Amino acid sequence: MAVKELYRILNFKDLGDERGRLVVIEGNRDIPFDIKRTFYIYGSDATVKRGQHANRESEFVLVNVAGKSKVRITDSENEAIVELDKPMKAVYIPKMVWKDMYDFSEDSVLLVLANTHYDGNEYIRNFDDYKKEMKLLNENEN
Repeated sequence: MAVKELYRILNFKDLGDERGRLVVIEGNRDIPFDIKRTFYIYGSDATVKRGQHANRESEFVLVNVAGKSKVRITDSENEAIVELDKPMKAVYIPKMVWKDMYDFSEDSVLLVLANTHYDGNEYIRNFDDYKKEMKLLNENEN
């Protein structure tokens, strides 16, 4: 898998006017799935690392609605770092991609949209296990 296949940057329209800013995110329009789950991360700082997992079924869109953070995305062979620093910029992460969120600014609020309801059984939380599953997936594709 090429690095550019690991994620996609999404840019949402700023629909604001003199009254203030407005960003709209609609499932299957602005993002490539129906939204089943929404959560946000806040109160973290530059020393905290979140995520540290891959998902067998879930896809995600991450957007910093306030502040900024970084996302490391990898398939165990290729890696990319995305900085989320504008509320109109997001990153789409497909299933079976490892993600780490880190370097949170003090005011960071990282909004996460997912295509699935929470199921702890579909998470891969150990990077060595993830590498093994990716190797098997790649072997089955060839």
